[in-house]
Amino acid sequence: MCGIAGILGHDGGDFSPVAARMAEAIRYRGPDDHGVWSDPRAGIALGHARLSILDLSATGHQPMASADGRYVVSYNGEIYNFSELRRELEAGGSTFRGHSDTEVLLASVSRWGIEAAVQRFNGMFAFALWDRQTRTLSLGRDRLGEKPLYYGWVGATFLFASELKALRAWPEFKPEIDRSAVALLLRYNYVPAPHAIYRGMYKLPAGTLLTVSSSAAASRPVPVPYWSLREVVERGVADPFTGSDEEAQVQLDRLLSESVRLRMVADVPLGAFLSGGIDSSAVVALMQAHSPRPIKTFTIGFHEAAYDEARYAHNVAGHLGTDHTELYVAPAQAQAVITQLPALYDEPFADVSQIPTFLVSQLARRQVTVSLSGDGGDEIFGGYNRYFWGQRIWRNIAWMPAGLRALAGRMMYGLSPQSWDALFGAAGFLLPKSFKVQHPGDKLQKLAGILPSGSRRELYGGLVSIWRNPGEVVLGATEPPGMFSDDAWWADLKDFRQQMMFWDTMTYLPDDILVKVDRASMGVSLETRLPILDHRVVEFAWRLPISMSIRNGRGKWLLRRVLDRYVPAALIDRPKMGFGVPIDSWLRGPLREWSETLLDERLLRADGFFNPEPIRKKWAEHLSGHRNWQYPLWGVLMFQAWRRQA
Repeated sequence: MCGIAGILGHDGGDFSPVAARMAEAIRYRGPDDHGVWSDPRAGIALGHARLSILDLSATGHQPMASADGRYVVSYNGEIYNFSELRRELEAGGSTFRGHSDTEVLLASVSRWGIEAAVQRFNGMFAFALWDRQTRTLSLGRDRLGEKPLYYGWVGATFLFASELKALRAWPEFKPEIDRSAVALLLRYNYVPAPHAIYRGMYKLPAGTLLTVSSSAAASRPVPVPYWSLREVVERGVADPFTGSDEEAQVQLDRLLSESVRLRMVADVPLGAFLSGGIDSSAVVALMQAHSPRPIKTFTIGFHEAAYDEARYAHNVAGHLGTDHTELYVAPAQAQAVITQLPALYDEPFADVSQIPTFLVSQLARRQVTVSLSGDGGDEIFGGYNRYFWGQRIWRNIAWMPAGLRALAGRMMYGLSPQSWDALFGAAGFLLPKSFKVQHPGDKLQKLAGILPSGSRRELYGGLVSIWRNPGEVVLGATEPPGMFSDDAWWADLKDFRQQMMFWDTMTYLPDDILVKVDRASMGVSLETRLPILDHRVVEFAWRLPISMSIRNGRGKWLLRRVLDRYVPAALIDRPKMGFGVPIDSWLRGPLREWSETLLDERLLRADGFFNPEPIRKKWAEHLSGHRNWQYPLWGVLMFQAWRRQA
């Protein structure tokens, strides 16, 4: 795992000193080694900061040239099937100096070309590949978007890097905040690809390649997909798995086991995050099945029972016999992380689980350099409550006149989330298990906001929107068209649950979940690996009938059955918990002064980005306890805090 950066100018020049500064700005991503390669006549410079995982020797140094001298690469990530590819390349006459997957990447491109090579890779990666023969620079990103890659132009100069702070090292970079991106931030609490917070900068979409020529560095080429999730989804639904439940369990067990085995290859200490939930428990169980000794597992606990998963992780670790480390975090420790978030995430980002994700990464890094994680299971196997609640809601409200739905929503707003929580608690013994969820009051308030929806697309938009109308909050912003207005976002799926799973895998997974994990872990120089996002697992999951993902009102049915082979269901069977912290109460308590400063009406007016009225209204309602506006307020707070440190 590493950090990459570079420059391509249209009229030549020695950019190596600047490339070195760009790489130094993200040195925490790769503290073990660093390097720069340049060709002043071509105006190209590549920078690299290395976290040594495979082949710790100097033969793994980057930027690295291919054996034939044609290509030079700066690369971040891991190609898990590199040994298999190496054997195939050696059989065809290729020779290797060392044992790194970087050499295999270069040899693969030399043998098969860039697009054919990346289609053979099983891994997570972001790379910049310079072709000395054609004098072109190609950027590439893995299929699901595990590794980040930003790019853009300053005048006629093309820049790229793993993180935005590296781009700011370019002397002529003048950061101009894109107000449309701020509107997107308030809608989702993250900035979705291809957008970035700075005007003229972009995120390379997952599963694409972008090629820029030195003779036309100032031109604006568009990314080209080499793998399409939409095609995978539509092909899978058109050619479904027809085996029995037992055959599906065997197949998924085999695929996940192979994925975990590949991701356990490392020349440094390795462990895993363990929450005690389905996804992380499945990953850890398969890791332990492949290991002759106890694997190291890590979890963070909170003293607030509603946010504490450590007790569940402890039980799973005990059953599997892992070498388990848990840390109970005091509120003051977690709150202290907040001041680090703007620099850590580099672009305003407001998923509150960024706090415990950083803390568990920090805990794991004390003992290991690589940690496996269960991220991706919810999107791929239908784990989010909105998949079955959303379908049920639409089925029950579609017949109702819009006015009646709006009236029902207003009535539900009549009780505060705390009152709804108390009501559900009092009636808990009367409710079916599917109605027993964490924080029911918050979910009912969300439901109240989506009841007026006139279509499935609009309903999904309401489910994933933090601010329903961010254009009313961000001054001078025009929200870019996206999934709610562009038919290109729609796969040919009749089942609303599958459509939501597809949308989440396209957007929420790469732009929220994977950003959160990458920045939190790389901020402490820890590599994270995600076995559930092996593209073979994803492609198989989309061939499964929806009944093998969602059954009897619960998600991840087939993944649960695989886990049953290793861990008793009694240790796992509980309502889904989010990996979060009690931001709602902290904002009313220990974070109140910090929040009040950033949300001060005079400051908001002076900054000129936000209309203060709706923000101050939500702040007052939140402080009163009548509403829980932690998520929309957190987005504004993270932007305000980021802007003062960027």
